Amino acid sequence: MACGCCPRSGYDELFSERQARRDARRYRRKGLDKAARWIVDAVCAQGVEGATVLEPGGGVGAIQIELLKAGAARSAIVELSRRYEEVAAELASEARVAERIERRLGDFAAEENGQADVVVLHRVVCCYPDYERLLSRAADRAGRVLVFTYPPRNFASRALLAVLNVWMAARGRAFRAFAHPPQALVAVVAERGLEPYARRRALVWQGVAFRRR
Repeated sequence: MACGCCPRSGYDELFSERQARRDARRYRRKGLDKAARWIVDAVCAQGVEGATVLEPGGGVGAIQIELLKAGAARSAIVELSRRYEEVAAELASEARVAERIERRLGDFAAEENGQADVVVLHRVVCCYPDYERLLSRAADRAGRVLVFTYPPRNFASRALLAVLNVWMAARGRAFRAFAHPPQALVAVVAERGLEPYARRRALVWQGVAFRRR
């Protein structure tokens, strides 16, 4: 599938099967990380029973598993890296929710995707150079709730991402990471008829939860 917004070169290397298995081991031992747990709690606060959920860049599918356990009816994940598929299938089977999860390979921002009651993006916005396109697509497909996380835009985060980008460039990879302006991220979603109802303020992953007006 075409990848028009997020360069595939370097993506499978950075988000590899080794990383997928590391993520799965952590989830099995400790459950969701704090930022992902915040996403689930923010969605559940608006009511998740019977909801359909869509997640671009869902990785091993841990957030989807937890939302399905909490009462969501079905979920779909659009993932750019094929390296997550085997591990994600194992986790879904263990949780007995495999039949309710649909996984697709592709670039969410560059392709057509169906509507869902809930759209979540965890650690995804920073992977896209064109955040306006990504978030506008996500907002247009969110029937009730949209939640996303992003890195803070400060000296430390920008320095860290700069190091990562230099490393990727040195390896001849096109992938880059970004610390986009938080106010601009919020504005894109608000322009499409959603209003914030919860925020996560943290050193590493911040977040905003929106509901349809």
